[in-house]
Amino acid sequence: MNSNRIIDHPVLGSFEDRPIIRFTFDGKEYEGFQGETIAAALLANGVRTLRVHEESGSPRGIYCNIGHCFECRVTVNNQSNTRACMTEIKEHMRIESGKLQPAPLKSEAGSAHLPRTYAAFAEKHPTRKDGDLDV
Repeated sequence: MNSNRIIDHPVLGSFEDRPIIRFTFDGKEYEGFQGETIAAALLANGVRTLRVHEESGSPRGIYCNIGHCFECRVTVNNQSNTRACMTEIKEHMRIESGKLQPAPLKSEAGSAHLPRTYAAFAEKHPTRKDGDLDV
């Protein structure tokens, strides 16, 4: 075990007497303690980036650590969008970081940008007198 973790917490008690759990993250084996969340175990092992932003590719890690923000989404045993801060590690759990995904609404280079609001869409596609859109 490494020294990046608190092993004797005033509220949670001592971690030293808890069983060690082995798991993988992006194919690399790590260890944590029974009862730890994925987020806590990865942080204790020095892992700070849990995924990348779907469009920009910028790194994302743990933000709120209480299950509100969804920044810590990972894939656990092929189940995507699992919150690392809310999920306990289990023996031989296979965890994968969130990867850069194709953006389905992103325009191709050189093409017209997709409208982001109805007003922008209506500007490009004026309505006919009967109220139907010319599309």
